Amino acid sequence: MGQKGWRVGFVSQGYDTWNKKDAFRTHVGGVNSFHNKEKEKCEFLIREKQAINVVLRRQTEAEDRKYKARLHVYVIVVRLLLKTGLPFCRHDELVNSENKGLYIEVLKAIREASEDIFNNTLENAPKNNQLISPKIKKELVQCFAQEEQMAFVLCYVDNFGFVKERFIGLVHVKDTSSLILKNVINEVLTSNKLSFSQIRGQGYDTASNM
Repeated sequence: MGQKGWRVGFVSQGYDTWNKKDAFRTHVGGVNSFHNKEKEKCEFLIREKQAINVVLRRQTEAEDRKYKARLHVYVIVVRLLLKTGLPFCRHDELVNSENKGLYIEVLKAIREASEDIFNNTLENAPKNNQLISPKIKKELVQCFAQEEQMAFVLCYVDNFGFVKERFIGLVHVKDTSSLILKNVINEVLTSNKLSFSQIRGQGYDTASNM
């Protein structure tokens, strides 16, 4: 662009001296000439590994892997707190707070055991993707709530004639079809050394499938 004569020649007057070596060398110029700089940029675009879309995709995939690894750790924390029935938060979760609540404190304890987790969570995660806001916590809990599960409670009469009820536990089920529920019930009874022959009644609270 610095020598307008060439530009005018290409655009309006035409350029017909390609067979003259000196003219061609002049047109190409030195290593830092406009022609060679543009030729270098063109080669960069042609190279697949250096193409803009490839570089951006590579960066996106790397961030996606980090996000999934970060989310996996938070799911472990949420599962622990839900299973034990412990509270997630405190009223004070500021940076200088000595106790930020179990959600963050448990995570901080896990971070101490892994450098990778430490470098990918809390202050080392992107500011808009630290997964510690109240909204995110509620969404994670909601995800657990949507998983299919069946609770077992046994009602029985003891040796003294008293009616007793005992909560056995929660069991994950793929769906709530009759066959799946029957098989899961049988597995739970078998693991507790019980059988269908001992059952005198069954009840399904607000179940859509009896």
